[in-house]
Amino acid sequence: MRRREFIVGLGSAAAWSLAARAQQGDRVRRVGVLMAGDENDGEAKTFVSAFTQALADLGWTDGRNVRMDLRWRGSDPRPQALAKELVGLQPDIILANGILATVALQRETRTIPIVFVGLADPIASGLVAQLDRPGGNITGFALLEPTLGGKWLELLSEIAPGLKRAAIMFNPDTALASTYMPSLETAARSLKVALITAPVHNDVEIEAAIVALGREPGGGLVVVPDGFINIGGHSAAIILAAARNNVPAVYTQSFYVRDGGLLSYGPDPVDSDRRAATYVDRILRGAKPAELPVQLPTKFEMVVNLKTAKALGLTVPQSILLRADEVIE
Repeated sequence: MRRREFIVGLGSAAAWSLAARAQQGDRVRRVGVLMAGDENDGEAKTFVSAFTQALADLGWTDGRNVRMDLRWRGSDPRPQALAKELVGLQPDIILANGILATVALQRETRTIPIVFVGLADPIASGLVAQLDRPGGNITGFALLEPTLGGKWLELLSEIAPGLKRAAIMFNPDTALASTYMPSLETAARSLKVALITAPVHNDVEIEAAIVALGREPGGGLVVVPDGFINIGGHSAAIILAAARNNVPAVYTQSFYVRDGGLLSYGPDPVDSDRRAATYVDRILRGAKPAELPVQLPTKFEMVVNLKTAKALGLTVPQSILLRADEVIE
């Protein structure tokens, strides 16, 4: 009789252990997301959708075993209040979009894991110690690809064959233009193009720089990746000023071209958001962010606007049309 009681008790204990493990495995995990841009921005919503779909493909479904706490910072250059709010929710992990969001979150926590996307150079920004072993609670997917600078200038020279001068536009407070300058300078020497640095802080300075560039033929513009310009609401000012002053410009992100810019070439941001889901998955399953290397871009996209080229009096060469991922008629 006692032996039967012992076996029954052992079976109950095993069943309780399995139930406990199942309950622990089914615990709803909280994922904080601090996004750049506005919730009504279709492009930004595409990034969120790519991330959540990739996470679902890995077994994490919002409303079932994971809860998303999503915050949009819009054009706010100081998202500290949102970062504080997200950290206060005590999520298991946070996805940070852009340098401003990542820095703000780092100020609020050194323990909650943070996975970033959409920032150029995490080492120069002071976010990680090194790319292969970032240390601390932050890792992610950088846009750092120093050779892009030379590529932008080469493409600008290809689509505007009379290029003599190129202004490199960036906000010195938020952009890491120094990352791209060596390859820009190398390409400029090879192409015999004079480089002009054009630091800007507002729309007035953006207008002045482009007006000066357009006073003589042969001017072109390279817009460096920059949260101030990309998300801060200043992209429209650049596109309009470039059109009014007949200045061909090359950008990093495709939304510029869809909004009327000439040409873009750079890392595919949607791909970065999909890849970020893999790190969120690994960390939720026990991996340490300090041991997950910062990943560099693997997929790039080129978009060209034929209507804008025609307005600028440019004929897009076949070499660009054949390489373009998207051609806007």
